[in-house]
Amino acid sequence: MISSSATIAASSIIEPGVIIGPHVVVGPFCFISAGVRIGEGTVIASHVVINGNTTLGRENRIGMGSSVGEISQDLKYDGEPARLEIGDGNEIGRHSTLHRGTAQGGSVTRIGNQNIFQAGVHIGHDCQVGDHTTMGDHSGLAGHVTLGDYSQLGALCAVHQFCIVGTGSRLLDNTCVVQDVPPYVLANGNRAVPLGINERAQAFARATADEQRVIHHLYDLLYHQQEPVDVVKLEIERLSVEYPMLRQFNDFFTRSTRGIIRG
Repeated sequence: MISSSATIAASSIIEPGVIIGPHVVVGPFCFISAGVRIGEGTVIASHVVINGNTTLGRENRIGMGSSVGEISQDLKYDGEPARLEIGDGNEIGRHSTLHRGTAQGGSVTRIGNQNIFQAGVHIGHDCQVGDHTTMGDHSGLAGHVTLGDYSQLGALCAVHQFCIVGTGSRLLDNTCVVQDVPPYVLANGNRAVPLGINERAQAFARATADEQRVIHHLYDLLYHQQEPVDVVKLEIERLSVEYPMLRQFNDFFTRSTRGIIRG
């Protein structure tokens, strides 16, 4: 079903069964396969391929030459049903590649709202990307990566499979991550090492002065005093009673399996 207010270039191929909402624009030489659903106001530039069970929300913009919803590069993938879900208001730069999930990862790659992905970004199978994140040119997430809300990746960053990049953290250009990055940590290097607190993060800036002080305290325990993670987790549990925003640290350490980056 294609809305009467959608604009589709004559050279593009839209298979039967595609759902295209109001005021969608599809540029020339695109291919959109059966099973794709595109929300109102989304703009798709030229030479874009959108495949499989892929859902895009409202007001997304997809740059030219991008591949959205292709099957994963996981060699275990054997054709089982899988999907890609993209929220609202995302900017996807030219020549980006976003893959569907696999059965081993819940069968879904999920991208939230208001994210900015610059040219050549890769988001692998089963990744879970939050809201308001940014990824610089040619940065990539391997399979099963979690990217927290308001996190920032510079250009040419690489994140190893199954890693977590926490809420409000920031990776400088050319950073390679092979272990988890705690919330609000600024990191750089190959392999990534912590450089301090990412005070430029919107989520950090919105925190109260007391909450910011507590975040600095947790960083001090982890990286200056070199306390074991189990000790830091107990401190987080104690402080979460007074500072509920620290529950995101609880969530991070509960899900972390690869260990955290160290100096």
